[in-house]
Amino acid sequence: MAAPSAFPTGESAIGGRLSLGRTAMHAPSGPERPHRDFLNIADFTPAETFALLDLAEQMRTGKYDAKPLAGKALAMLFMKSSTRTRMSFEVGAIQLGGTAHFLSPRDVQIGRGEPIADTARVLSRYVQGIMIRTFAHQDVVELAEYASIPVINGLTDLSHPCQILADVLTVQQHQGDIRGTTVAWIGDGNNMANSWIEAAAHLGFSLRVACPEGYDPDADFLADAAAKGADVRLLRDPREAVDGADVVTTDVWASMGQEEEQVKRAMAFALYQVDGELMARARSHAIFLHCLPAHRGEEVTAEVIDGPQSVVWDEAENRLHIQKAIMAALMGHVSL
Repeated sequence: MAAPSAFPTGESAIGGRLSLGRTAMHAPSGPERPHRDFLNIADFTPAETFALLDLAEQMRTGKYDAKPLAGKALAMLFMKSSTRTRMSFEVGAIQLGGTAHFLSPRDVQIGRGEPIADTARVLSRYVQGIMIRTFAHQDVVELAEYASIPVINGLTDLSHPCQILADVLTVQQHQGDIRGTTVAWIGDGNNMANSWIEAAAHLGFSLRVACPEGYDPDADFLADAAAKGADVRLLRDPREAVDGADVVTTDVWASMGQEEEQVKRAMAFALYQVDGELMARARSHAIFLHCLPAHRGEEVTAEVIDGPQSVVWDEAENRLHIQKAIMAALMGHVSL
């Protein structure tokens, strides 16, 4: 890693780019809604979230074999392509006794004149749940507002709650209860960072986020964590973030839709690569996470992601188990 003088010292004031307001982040609610949605982590209470993780662990270990989705169908709207999201939701729905139906941008009229509200109303007449992976978070909020069935956020540019719950499940698989754990996020203050911040405030673990200037996480997520008294610190030096951490995690420097910024971002994040030297600053039992796909030689070295502390394949598998638990709760009415 570079010399200490390469990084500004200390913590940054909570802040970041302007974002959607609180009312646009979470699922609509009210006594008139007979169902629930999962748009961000806090759409479940902390107690429900831990119960959801327990249910996912039962599924992971083969102790759960019920079919709560029997006779039910999930519509999967993919405005952004994905390997893991599609396979984990599709296989998960089938394993729970249901069916899953893939819809690409070519298969839906969103973006070609049909309002999102109309798509929501139509799909609600055919299926019992909708998963959407898209760009604008407000599109997911609007879909949930007009659907009369559960809507699940498979990813937006603002947040990635299913992935972070899979990551928490992986931490608990390898290290036990995540409460009391210290997680270090290294790199871009993107949707993954936002959901890590929300999870830390929601579930009670410590989080250190190391980002270069100009790439901070969403301001609302940081402000919400501060208001809740969460142990979330925004740093500039990745070494300070990793020192003594139990979990080290990162993501690609340029996410889908940011390819034109690749060169600029490579320069901005050059000192934020997770390599063996940085990983050695974490605790000896620390694990490495990456949501994948990974670019070896950029945000992480092969030495780390293919090394003994990496649990990225367990992490990828756990997308299946946590999403099965989410579908069981929302679509199959399994109590948490």
